[in-house]
Amino acid sequence: MQTPITTRSLFGPGPTNPYAEATMALGYPLLGHLDPLFIERIDRTCDGLREVWGTQNARTLPLSATGSAGMEAAFVNMVEPGDVVVIAVNGLFGERMCDVAGRCGAAVVRVDHEYGQPIDPQRVADAHPNPKIIAAVHAETSTGVLSDIAALGALKGDALLLVDAVTSIGGVELRADDWGIDIGYAGTQKCLGVAPGLAPFTVSDRAFDRRVENPRSWYLDLGMLGGYVGAASGAKRTYHHTAPVAMIASLEAALDRILGEGLENVWARHAAAGTALRDGLQERGFELFAAEGHRLPSLTTVKVPGDVDSAAVRSFLLEKYSMEIGAGVGVYADSVWRIGLMGPNATDGIAEFILSALQDAVTATR
Repeated sequence: MQTPITTRSLFGPGPTNPYAEATMALGYPLLGHLDPLFIERIDRTCDGLREVWGTQNARTLPLSATGSAGMEAAFVNMVEPGDVVVIAVNGLFGERMCDVAGRCGAAVVRVDHEYGQPIDPQRVADAHPNPKIIAAVHAETSTGVLSDIAALGALKGDALLLVDAVTSIGGVELRADDWGIDIGYAGTQKCLGVAPGLAPFTVSDRAFDRRVENPRSWYLDLGMLGGYVGAASGAKRTYHHTAPVAMIASLEAALDRILGEGLENVWARHAAAGTALRDGLQERGFELFAAEGHRLPSLTTVKVPGDVDSAAVRSFLLEKYSMEIGAGVGVYADSVWRIGLMGPNATDGIAEFILSALQDAVTATR
């Protein structure tokens, strides 16, 4: 049995529609995960990931799981029971960091911020005199807020800086080495323009030297993964698991597409599309949710007008336009929409399409 094939315009918080090159690569003939040609492919993919992360870290690789596993890998490899971990919380994914770190036995120090606001780097840095880790979300997917990670990195001291870049990598300026990021994780399904299924990950030598020697997770053990891909070179590899070879081919193709356009040009394209969408929303009388000056180009959060049924609008868009936008999360589930312009969808033309369709939906459902 097969489900009918339907094309959706994915303008929610992710996944986004993939780059055409990424989709085509999924149809390449499969290679074995130890085939010399696949080893060359994974090496090229890791090189591309270093460019989009802005790092020289040898251990930069696509984990064989989604971005949430990237979060798990970051904490399970770095946190021993009792380690102090300071976590900036300004949305759902900061909350989730606290949960994951706590499950690893961390002494979690939360630094709470109002949802819709960026993190305060000084307040986060001042929360504890000597933490092992300071963690923050660069682009908070739940609120559409972009925070200043460079400023936090300048204040980290001896702590390891752990950063969620799921909704920023490949679409927003990201410079891991310059900003002092020691451990970073992301996902493929947003600005990188690839289907969900891989977690681009990077870890500095400084952090790797301070890792947990025998983490609770065998599958996500960076010591073992480093010998399989990322830190290894040539044909001599330590077998760890069967890599998702088709997904890695797709990621390689998307990275080639992005770097061929030019990474800074891609950032500028996302910025221009985000500005066009935000300006158009405000011109039509909508109020934005994220704090001015800290709005994420790739994901715009907009307040649902008081006389509008959020779910009805989203259903109308899905049925008439085959268009997906996202609801808010938590207490904002019915009062905020999340609209993503990521990867190939980050264009002024698509921003105009969304504005026209949204106005139609609001008028029809009022």
